[in-house]
Amino acid sequence: MRVLITGGAGFIGSNLVHFLLRERPEWTLINVDVLTYAGNLENLAGLENHPNYCFVKADIADVSAMEKVFEEHQPDAVLHLAAESHVDRSILDPSAFIRTNVLGTQVLLDVTRKLAKDCRFVHVSTDEVYGALPRTKERRFSERTNVKPNSPYSASKAASDLLVRAACKTFGLDTVITRCSNNYGPYQFPEKLIPLMIANAREDKPLPVYGDGSQIRDWLYVDDHCSALLTVLEKGKSGEVYNIGGDNEWQNIEVIRLILEYLSKPKSLIRKVKDRPGHDRRYAINATKLKEKLGWSPSRIFEQALPETIDWYIAQDEWVQRVRSGKYQSYFEDQYGTRLSE
Repeated sequence: MRVLITGGAGFIGSNLVHFLLRERPEWTLINVDVLTYAGNLENLAGLENHPNYCFVKADIADVSAMEKVFEEHQPDAVLHLAAESHVDRSILDPSAFIRTNVLGTQVLLDVTRKLAKDCRFVHVSTDEVYGALPRTKERRFSERTNVKPNSPYSASKAASDLLVRAACKTFGLDTVITRCSNNYGPYQFPEKLIPLMIANAREDKPLPVYGDGSQIRDWLYVDDHCSALLTVLEKGKSGEVYNIGGDNEWQNIEVIRLILEYLSKPKSLIRKVKDRPGHDRRYAINATKLKEKLGWSPSRIFEQALPETIDWYIAQDEWVQRVRSGKYQSYFEDQYGTRLSE
């Protein structure tokens, strides 16, 4: 099996590369990433000479670049994770999200249909396309929930979902869509909630909390997400949508307090700031379909995996500091620059 992973230098993508090399060592992985601010090849340090892995720096919205990748590597499957994904950034500049998430997805679908029409295409989306839920825990997002995005980011992902659906229904492309809840774990870019709070708390800096901090998220450990993607790739039914959730709802403020408690830091570090526009109050996933139809379930308990995640960021302090300073962006040139000139 030759698997093309887009966005494989990002948080979930890099964890997926490590996961698949462990779980399917006979597979060949082709990692395509343009290396925006969130793409970090240091997440994959040591894999440069792995016999079943290669990296290609390329933009998924560049038709000629994607055609070259497909012609050279002839993938049997695509795991499409490449996306602009930070809501705050989408509010500042929605156009970047349209280019990558919408146009980039359509380019990949077109090139797949042209050069690898028997290829399975797994499109990795988000629960945010469903909009927001009421605070009562009786309701959760199912695959039948109407799509009602509330931010430029989630709107761009909803649009890409519809393009993937159309490619299956109109052209018969073998596509599957997944929609996951909030991920946490190693290698997450420290603008996201958990790594940001860990970093700031360790340095006794203020921990900014939107509004009253009562926004509820369903937290999923990143390796559980990776195992779900492998399950969907191998067992999922073409044309279907599968929700991936952790059955693990926490208010943002509760997560922050757990981090402070584990690090023995005072709650006085918490600073409430003005809420962002259109902030969804609650996400929660009903993953019954994935569990019953394909036999997947999350394996990690939040109360155990969160401390392990905090310990990882403490142990990888040099990685954290290089990301926060921007020095990680030189890694590509350091590792690949001489090879490209040969």
